[in-house]
Amino acid sequence: MLFDTVLVANRGEIAVRVIRTLRELGVRSVAVYSDADADARHVREADTAVRIGPAPASESYLSVPALLDAARRTGAQAVHPGYGFLAENAAFARACAEAGLAFIGPSAEAISLMGDKIRAKETVRAAGVPVVPGAADPDIEAAAHELGAPVLLKPSAGGGGKGMRLVRDLAVLTDEIAAARREARSSFGDDTLLVERWIDRPRHIEIQVLADAHGNVVHLGERECSLQRRHQKIIEEAPSVLLTPEIRASMGAAAVEAARSCGYVGAGTVEFIVPGGDPSAYYFMEMNTRLQVEHPVTELITGLDLVEWQLRVAAGEPLDFGQDDVRLDGWAIEARICAEDPARGFLPSGGTVLALNEPSGAGIRTDSGLSEGTEVSSLYDPMLSKVIVHAKDRPSALRKLRAALADTVTLGVPTNAGFLRNLLAHPDVVSGELDTGLVERDAESLVDGSVPEEVYAAAAAVRFAELAPAPRDGWTDPFSVPNGFRLGGAPKALAFPFRVPGNEPVTVLAPNGAQVTDRSVSVTVDGVTHHFRRAGDWLGRDGHSWHVLDHDPVAAALSGARHGGADTLAAPMPGTVTVVKVAVGDEVEAGQSLLVVEAMKMEHVISAPHAGTVTELDVTPGTTVAMDQVLAVVTPRDEEDA
Repeated sequence: MLFDTVLVANRGEIAVRVIRTLRELGVRSVAVYSDADADARHVREADTAVRIGPAPASESYLSVPALLDAARRTGAQAVHPGYGFLAENAAFARACAEAGLAFIGPSAEAISLMGDKIRAKETVRAAGVPVVPGAADPDIEAAAHELGAPVLLKPSAGGGGKGMRLVRDLAVLTDEIAAARREARSSFGDDTLLVERWIDRPRHIEIQVLADAHGNVVHLGERECSLQRRHQKIIEEAPSVLLTPEIRASMGAAAVEAARSCGYVGAGTVEFIVPGGDPSAYYFMEMNTRLQVEHPVTELITGLDLVEWQLRVAAGEPLDFGQDDVRLDGWAIEARICAEDPARGFLPSGGTVLALNEPSGAGIRTDSGLSEGTEVSSLYDPMLSKVIVHAKDRPSALRKLRAALADTVTLGVPTNAGFLRNLLAHPDVVSGELDTGLVERDAESLVDGSVPEEVYAAAAAVRFAELAPAPRDGWTDPFSVPNGFRLGGAPKALAFPFRVPGNEPVTVLAPNGAQVTDRSVSVTVDGVTHHFRRAGDWLGRDGHSWHVLDHDPVAAALSGARHGGADTLAAPMPGTVTVVKVAVGDEVEAGQSLLVVEAMKMEHVISAPHAGTVTELDVTPGTTVAMDQVLAVVTPRDEEDA
């Protein structure tokens, strides 16, 4: 018998997605929220919602007492953890059980076992599953030298690519270990690491498993997750073009054995690293004891609702199908929309969603936590939504997803939607020749930081329209019309100075014949008409967006007089300063690391642009900074000597 009320211990798109299934099953949903999410979409869509604390996750979404209290106050019988936050936290699963709540996931023992990558490898190895060669703390530095470069550093306590470091030069191993420990401690509260041999040009294949409390375990096929950036998956598909039916059956059986080895119950994922040249030589990497971000592609090709089955299994129901009943139908591909700016090195972004359009239609699904007015901050994970398509075959799915991304608009917050659309057209992606390093190798060719001419023309059309006077009583004062009229001379075309962050200022003339509304603008440049979505100073098209600002050369000159451009270190992203290594008056060398800024669980090191002296330092550890905010000034050594 299913639960009456379920508390969703998460936020954003995953909370919205879980709430959707709860609603379809007639189960009452309880959302939780921090002060930063008081008006979030998941809060509005749940049947009821409970405030659990202030904005920092450590005081809200990671607070076990606050979550248990919310469950008690709302009469919840079960807790769905989503993914991230406490989803793979054994102590939370145990606390739920002690409070009389069903934890919609595996047992605390299984989470603990598989969450510790070291014990997990030992356990599955004993079950006959091949594993990647490596070692764990305290011997990782010696083991890395024994394995030889390249090696991969990984946090033992968590996944999702956070804290992972690929080290190709062992001369920097000590610094990379320290950075990996910082990220692991920040993300998982545990800085234990392990090191593994790096397999060049590998593919990342994962198997979805589903197990009940009655001894039944099945796999639901594989997902190809090789398209990654900084060890984070960005495009996922099911099935994989790499696997033959025989290899799929072999990997599936290995995944089932891995699940059985830890007494797994619920939905989980067994991840394998696969040499592209020999897919039969696969290695176990880890098991994710939770619902995966990419679970929708499995749902679309199998016809199963994995969240529904999580609920049924947690309520004690047996699976009503066996392995032979699982059928894979067609092809599904998912793209993760993240708050990041590809033109600025994929640094995390933020802002208010001013205009939103999310694709829908036959074979198109969008899982999203967004709505117009949503404030995207640096406090939480940068993923905003997922666009998933289902088609009869892979070429059709690729085309459909590119079209869906072209129709994705998130004005006010820079995203990677346009970049993902470009990636899907990459020849190796189209042919299925994937590996986990493809995106990093070719990212530069997939990112165009320049601003098309028509973007500035559209911005000028908007400014021109804003200057046009409103008629009064059917009459317009001719002297108020912005037509460049001059006494004794020909009209002078109006020119508008603009700047797009990261680009040089430009001045453009107002175009003729443009069509401007509150939500769109169309302009013709060189005989081609271009259509844009618009909101305030933002313009969007084909998944790309541009923040086109008015440029004031006088204000820019005054700002430059205070801070020399090359000497000034500014925040590359909105976030929090976590480390300050220098003080005013310190002598520094070119490239020396001075500060660390963290946003959305990602660290960015700020280094000295040249040798010199720190003459200004405007931040301390814990300071919250905005994008482009001045952090420090380093006066060059040659200027000091002059």
